[in-house]
Amino acid sequence: MTTELTYLAAVLVLALVQIFLPAGARTLEFGSKWNAGARDQTPESHNPVIGRLERAQANLYETLPLFIGAVLIAHVTGAESALTLWGTALYFWARVAYIPLYALGVPYIRSLVWLVSLAGLIMIITALFI
Repeated sequence: MTTELTYLAAVLVLALVQIFLPAGARTLEFGSKWNAGARDQTPESHNPVIGRLERAQANLYETLPLFIGAVLIAHVTGAESALTLWGTALYFWARVAYIPLYALGVPYIRSLVWLVSLAGLIMIITALFI
């Protein structure tokens, strides 16, 4: 398996982690009885971190299909190169760093880290055309 595919697998694990982070935080706030129930009426959270974790998850899911597609196309077409290697690494590590920055409400640096992940994605897509 190539390094790019390993990073792809790691991003998928990260996506799963990002499902469980806000869900776990909600369970801590509302209790396991709420979690095990039908959740027909979810009470409003008073913890801003939960909303931030949900938004960080949604943010990942906006670019995740593009990342998956670009990495798979690069692999299938043999377009893997230093550009795709660096691109996948930048995307993954920036997405990892993005979670605590967003959860803690850190402005500007969070946006800069998001731009790094976008640059990684653009590097992968660029490699498909050169």
